[in-house]
Parts: sequence; C-alpha cells; structure tokens
Amino acid sequence: MKVKISRNAAKVLQLELDKEENKGLLVRVQVTHSHGDHAHYGLGLDDKSENDVLVSTDKGIDVILDKNEPLLDGIRIDYFYTPEEGFMITNPSKGNHGDH
Repeated sequence: MKVKISRNAAKVLQLELDKEENKGLLVRVQVTHSHGDHAHYGLGLDDKSENDVLVSTDKGIDVILDKNEPLLDGIRIDYFYTPEEGFMITNPSKGNHGDH
C-alpha cells in the first residue's frame, strides 16, 4: 500500500505526534464510509492492530491502514491553510476524492 503526505501535512502531523499525550501513537487513516468507488476518509492517532499495515512515507511519518480496505491504497494526505485550515485526504489512484 502507498501513502503520500504533503510537506504541510507532515509538519502538522509531526507536531501532534510529538505531544506527550500522543507518545507511542501512530497516524491512522480510515474509510469512514464509501459508496461505489467514492470514499470519505477519517484521520486520527491510534495503535496498530493485527488487521493493519504500517506504511512508511518519504516525510518520515508512518501511517497505519486497514490492510483489507482497497480504497486506502494510494491515498494522499494534504493540509491547507486557506480557504479553511485543515486536512484533506484524497485517493487520486482510485479516481475518487474523499474529504476530511
């Protein structure tokens, strides 16, 4: 499975991972709901479970994904400051556009 993270998203995620209360947790992306080939994604911090795969990214952030969810393969995590500050998760490899 593949994950891309933008520079802005990596900075924001690393700040969260560095907080004392988040020590030992990993970034998790999950499909919150899907219909057809369209998925909506959720982002949070979590522990790895037996159904997960750990994906290393070129930004030094490891991401856990459910290994049985094909809509997670190829996701891109972005962080935008305008027009509204926040994360956006899409999957260009699947041709769909999720949001967070």
